[in-house]
Amino acid sequence: MQSKKRGLSLDEKREKMLQIFYDSQGFFLLKELEKSGPKKGVISQSVKDVIQSLVDDDLVFKDKIGTSVYFWSLPSCAGNQLRTVYRKLETDLQNNNKRHTELVEQCKALKKGREESDAREEALNELKAIEQKHKELKEELMQYADNDPATIEAMKKAIEVAHSAANRWTDNIFTLRQWCSNNFPQAKEQLDQLYNEVGITDDFDYLELPAVVPLAVTEGEL
Repeated sequence: MQSKKRGLSLDEKREKMLQIFYDSQGFFLLKELEKSGPKKGVISQSVKDVIQSLVDDDLVFKDKIGTSVYFWSLPSCAGNQLRTVYRKLETDLQNNNKRHTELVEQCKALKKGREESDAREEALNELKAIEQKHKELKEELMQYADNDPATIEAMKKAIEVAHSAANRWTDNIFTLRQWCSNNFPQAKEQLDQLYNEVGITDDFDYLELPAVVPLAVTEGEL
């Protein structure tokens, strides 16, 4: 059995389509290129994409004349384009080589003073020990965070705000309760039952802040 013929790669298709322009050095409509492409082994369905890739790379030029779009390319145009690309690549290569040299020199400079030695090994071990001690002290400090004066002061202020808000709502409840009693005296029993169900009992009253023990007072002084 005969093996299946391998299709052309994109680069091969580009070369084939460019050859059409170079051989004729004329101007083509897309439909004309789609007819000429199969003669070079490029199927008509892929001609449009191949031509567009050549236009994107400035190897083929196009322009609209009237209502038609024409494509053309000359060997000299391609040569100029290739020379431009070559110069750019040469410049990029020189810049990359220069950067590589700089990085090599920088790497050598950074290695100075870091050669392996007993003193360096000892210094590294000491640094690790200090870092470990710092970690342990930081963890120990976190255990006493709740006793930090600033934290306690912030908690006191938060308690005062919460206490004020709670008593403000308590005052609102008393006001609402009085309003209901004045406006619906005939529903006193039903209202009292409703109050009890939601927790407003006879011992419902304003909150009082407990006495705060000064921070300076020790356990032996209490």
